[in-house]
Amino acid sequence: MTLDAPAVGSRIVVRHETGGVGPTGGPQMTDVVGHVLAVDASSVTIEQRDGRTRVVELATVVTWKTVPDRPTRRRRAVAIDPDELTRITSRGWPATESRLLGEWELRSAGRFTGRANSIAMTGSPGLPLAEALTRVVEFYRERSAPALAQVVVGSENDRRLDEAGWTPMAGYHGGAVVQVADLDASYPVDPEARVSSTADDEWLSHYGRVDDPRAARAVMEAPARVGFVSIGSPVVAIGRVVVTGEWAGLSAVEVVPEARRQGLARRIVETSLAWAVEHGADKAYLQTMRSNEAALALYRPFGFVDHHDYLYREPGR
Repeated sequence: MTLDAPAVGSRIVVRHETGGVGPTGGPQMTDVVGHVLAVDASSVTIEQRDGRTRVVELATVVTWKTVPDRPTRRRRAVAIDPDELTRITSRGWPATESRLLGEWELRSAGRFTGRANSIAMTGSPGLPLAEALTRVVEFYRERSAPALAQVVVGSENDRRLDEAGWTPMAGYHGGAVVQVADLDASYPVDPEARVSSTADDEWLSHYGRVDDPRAARAVMEAPARVGFVSIGSPVVAIGRVVVTGEWAGLSAVEVVPEARRQGLARRIVETSLAWAVEHGADKAYLQTMRSNEAALALYRPFGFVDHHDYLYREPGR
């Protein structure tokens, strides 16, 4: 098989051997469908519709072919399961260290944001709850960090943690509402907006959660398709957009106080959504505080609606 540079970005289906034995006694095979992220002399990296990546060794490939891009909006944004959406949002804001415990994802990133320094608690840990929570506490203790769990409000995991004595984290950043929207075919691109693949010092200076620039960049720049949007020179408004599979994530929309109420935040969002559609997304999500009325009002005209709430829980003292 030959996959060359022009295949990067195209959508393909690859049939390859898994190393197991199939039902007829021959090699077991499976198909992987998605967009090509990278090809080298030994493997091809494919991004699937939910943002997961698969690395297929070329020596195992039986056949491959290009396939048409899937029909836009095969399923509506609101139809996705909260656990699946949590996993997608985690890929869009990836921790620098990630370890699976069953279906739970233990995340650590030098204390930069709760999302990158907590368990993404979806599904089952594959262990009795008490044993799983002991491992979680040990994981964060080894990193000199507090144990924290991000859990969907009202879920089975939320109930079980409550029964185990894990209490909701207090304070403004103790949780958020996740909103979703189906994207249109096109959005206006602001001629004054710039989109970069990296967050420079000026962009970071406008994002209020950055104490350690290196940790912040390690998280925010990690996805393969990410854009840092800015307007003005000097910069007066910023935003971040990431595409994983068919989903786009919006975050970090900030406008300097003296330039507010001039439509700059709307222009950042429009440019972000245009970039997302150009890079293959047909749905989008965002996470914000339910008490942040200004943010909720900003996104409402773009069709964003509530999907679920999450909160952070920590071991009881």
